[in-house]
Formats: sequence, structure tokens, C-alpha cells
Amino acid sequence: MTRHARHSAPCTVLSSEALIGSRTMLRVEQLDEELRRLVPTDVKLQGASHIESLSRGGLLMLRHIHVVGLLVVTGFVVGCSSSEPPPEPTTAAAAPEGQSGTSLGVYSIGQHPLYDGRFVVSGSRVYQAGTLSDASPWDHMGDDGTNLRPVDGTIEIDVDERANTGTFRADLLLPEGRYIVNLERFEEFSPCQDGGIAAWLFEHGDSGCGDMNWPKSILYVAGWGWGHATLNGEPLRSDGQIHFMVTQGMRDRETLAVHQDQTGATGAGAVNPAAVQVDFYIRSPETNDANHPTREVFDHFFAMETTWR
Repeated sequence: MTRHARHSAPCTVLSSEALIGSRTMLRVEQLDEELRRLVPTDVKLQGASHIESLSRGGLLMLRHIHVVGLLVVTGFVVGCSSSEPPPEPTTAAAAPEGQSGTSLGVYSIGQHPLYDGRFVVSGSRVYQAGTLSDASPWDHMGDDGTNLRPVDGTIEIDVDERANTGTFRADLLLPEGRYIVNLERFEEFSPCQDGGIAAWLFEHGDSGCGDMNWPKSILYVAGWGWGHATLNGEPLRSDGQIHFMVTQGMRDRETLAVHQDQTGATGAGAVNPAAVQVDFYIRSPETNDANHPTREVFDHFFAMETTWR
């Protein structure tokens, strides 16, 4: 119930919603600070259901609130000059179901006390862009989906993002033989890479982190560093730069083509947030402008099926 008082002072409404259980007692000390903030010292507060008040130095104090059953306190009205009561409170309109019509804010990982920083992810249904022996100039991005080949094997990620430690290993069966990549040392090449392993960040496209070879996407976890590759047990790539990332769906589920619009019509990134994929490469530090990307060596693989443990 809401009561209305008529006074010469302007009307002040202290709106609140509280559920008060049977015979609840609120001590004065618990209300002092809030009352000093909300209630003028020269007005009298009128409220609901057996409220005993005491004025001490002009400050209205609440001693006890005894409520039988469950009381919903919807407001207190203080010092109203109008003779007309305010309109009855109305129920706020419900948000669209699932909040589909609203913008979504995501808490940062540092705001979650239960965040342990560990990511254990496997990628399967793997494809390679190009081959190991392509003659320059070559395209090892495969954005149009035509220069791809499926390969057997898995991509395994087990890292601690906070400690910048863990393992990355790809064990793949190519037409040329068994191809294994191991990341041996994590390293930050750019500040956004957060020590070598980073989680829940935007990269690529117009994000300001990474290059424009991929569309902008949320990276659930990503790593950068140095490692090597072997083919049939023999060294193939040494001291290679390695980057892996678990991303939103950058490629079409059927055609495997990458959406060419780097940022998307809304700036959110030309990705499918209903899909997740794993992407990695091992590349040489040496460059070659005739190739795409512009490296002497760029072995590039991605997985269209992801298992998150």
C-alpha cells in the first residue's frame, strides 16, 4: 500500500521495492546512512504497516517494522504539496524474450571470481589451405574456399591463459605424411597478446589487434609464440612463428569461404556467432611479397568442429 501526505513542501518520492518477511526487524543503525542520504531533516515520513518513528536531531529514524505475511513496499511519499495523489505505479514493460532486441554487454573475464584461466579445446574436421610444396606465388589463406584440402587428425590446445603456459599440438595426416606442429615457447609480439596467451578479445579486421587477413572476431582464447614442425619424424620447419586462435565462425559451414566484408554491416565483424572454429599457422620470419600472406613459409590449417572441455 502507498500512502500520500499533503504538505507545502515539494513532493519527494523515495521509490523502492523490497520484500519483507514475516515479523522482520530493521535496526536503526542499518538505516541511518540511507535515511541521511534520502530524507530531508525537516520533513515527516509516512509509510506502510506499523512503522514506529522517532525524530532525533531532526532526522527521522525507523525503529521497527513488523509485518504479518509478505509485504511489498512500493514507495514512501514525503512532503507533497499537491492535493492529488500520484498515479498508481505500473509494471515495467518486460524486455524482449531472450533479450534478442537489446544490445548485449559481456563482463570481462577479470570480473568473474570463478575464472581459472584454463582452456582445453580440440579441433577436428581439419582443412589445409594450399599444400606444403606449393611454388611461389601462392595463396595459403583460401578465403574463397577453392584452394583447400581436408586432412585427418586433430588440433589440441591445453593452456593457462593467466600464467601464459600450456601446450599446443597439431597431429595431422597429410598426403605427404604425418605432420606434427608443437608450440615450444609463448611470446607476446603485440601488447594485445597479453604475454603470449590471451582470452576474450577482438582480433583481426578493424579491431586494432592483428592483421586484416581474417575478419574481426571474438577470440575465446589465442596464443602466439615459437615452435617447429616435423614431417614423418624429420624436421620440416624450425624456429617458426606460430599463432592459434579459437574464434567465432569465420567460414561458411558449407562452402568454407570467408566472408569478405571485414567488419560486417554493423561493425560487429563478418562472422557467424553461432559457430566456433580453430585456426592456426606456422610461418617463417622471412617475408616474400609475392605470396599471400607475405611470408616465405605459411602453413595454414583450420578446424570446423570444436570440442571444448
